[in-house]
Amino acid sequence: MNKRRHIVTLVLLLIIVASSLTANLVAGNKPALGLDLQGGASVTLQPEGQYDAAGLDVAVEIIRQRVDSIGVAEPEIILQGGTIVVNLPGVKDQQQALDIIGRTGELLLRPVLETGMLDPNPSTTIAGSTTDNSVTDTVPVAGGPGSSRFINTATTVPDTTVPSTDVSSSVPVTASATPSVVATPAVTPKIEIGDDPNDPTQTVVLLDKNGIAYVVGPAGASGKVFKNDARADVQTGEWTVVVGLRSGADGDVLWNKLAAACFNKTEQCPTGQLAMVLDGTVISAPSVREPEFTGGTVQISGAFTAEEARDLAKILEFGAVPVRFGVSQAQTVSATLGSDSLRAAIISGIIGILLVLFLLIAYYRLMALFIFAGMTISIALLWSVISFLSRTNGLALSLSGIAGIIVSIGIAVDSYIVFFERIKDEIRVGKTLKNSAVRSFESAWRTIVAADTVSFLCAAVLWFLTVGSVRGFAFFLGISALTDLVITYFFTRSAVLLFARSKRVQGRKILGIKTINPEVLQ
Repeated sequence: MNKRRHIVTLVLLLIIVASSLTANLVAGNKPALGLDLQGGASVTLQPEGQYDAAGLDVAVEIIRQRVDSIGVAEPEIILQGGTIVVNLPGVKDQQQALDIIGRTGELLLRPVLETGMLDPNPSTTIAGSTTDNSVTDTVPVAGGPGSSRFINTATTVPDTTVPSTDVSSSVPVTASATPSVVATPAVTPKIEIGDDPNDPTQTVVLLDKNGIAYVVGPAGASGKVFKNDARADVQTGEWTVVVGLRSGADGDVLWNKLAAACFNKTEQCPTGQLAMVLDGTVISAPSVREPEFTGGTVQISGAFTAEEARDLAKILEFGAVPVRFGVSQAQTVSATLGSDSLRAAIISGIIGILLVLFLLIAYYRLMALFIFAGMTISIALLWSVISFLSRTNGLALSLSGIAGIIVSIGIAVDSYIVFFERIKDEIRVGKTLKNSAVRSFESAWRTIVAADTVSFLCAAVLWFLTVGSVRGFAFFLGISALTDLVITYFFTRSAVLLFARSKRVQGRKILGIKTINPEVLQ
């Protein structure tokens, strides 16, 4: 009965390991490499001015979203005390990554002077207009560095692209079912356009996600006017965004001054629209429907979907606690250096494993095959787990992680040595190989569990108390310790006990010691 149970255990383990390995290979999963193995950029950001812990947490989230937006694979964003370290392995455009990370992430409120569509032909004029309404300055936009685009204003914004969006106090507002049409002045003087879309003091041309262009004036306020309580809500059957105003000169006073200018459509804000800008992109440009907000709450309503309302609420919440950063250190790691490091790590690991195996073969002879088979299964299982976590949780394998795996190989070999040496002790006192294997595993297992538990606890402490590469070492050391427990119990135990029951090995020399043949004892 025990023999059948051991066979089933071995078969199930092999099926699970082989299936997971095959599934990862078919899905194209493989361990993602860290910055030191595939090259990339590393940036250290130092906060400037006053800030708080909550602001830093929000800044980390903003940077993470930016990094995701440029398609950086497996980024590592670490908060170390008051600084943020951003590691970007395998970035294709390092300068773009550095520019995106270095921005402040501050939400700006800018009055809308004109709206329209980008026009590649700047000579086009508007019918009925007495002046050339096209912006004559070259404006870099999303087309890429140095690209030249122009904006041609129209008497109305195309109603197929701009949804109705209003900003009012917290009194429920019913949004129009059809898009609003915002009129622009029939005759507009030429506007001097700045060349830096991220400069809050310039008049610039910015785009929203739909490609609508906005000529926006200098920022009249920032996200600091809002409280950190923005939320998406449903009012009268429509999705809206509700956010509180901070009190004081930098809060509701500043907001009401800007809102009044837009409501009255003054020269500062002729369209009545107020653009909410983050990282040079117009997130929303609602029309102001009240000259003064006395309830301490702003409600933005319109033809929002649930996802759009939640996204806007998140952006407003982020803008309430901006942190300005300076790049205190920036360095790049070449892909050649990363590949050299990976090659060196693989070669050193293979050499180390082979030396250990040769020593074990010389010492344990035939039984060393169990160590080789167990380590092969362990590596296959570990590769599958790392590949899966790399695909689903952004786990990256670095040099420190490889060091943790190599250290864990030594721990795994120790488990076999403890087991085999215990068997030798039992044989020396006159026990048969079958009885020696059973009794030896029972006592060795307690030692193996204790050793792996200590390794796992040490790895856990390092993980929670350290940052950077040390955490990578700790993670892979901990997961390797758990893998060793699984392989030792389900493979080594069953395989060795089945081997010890075989009649062919009874009375032969095992582990360098002559075993007793149970038939002779009878």
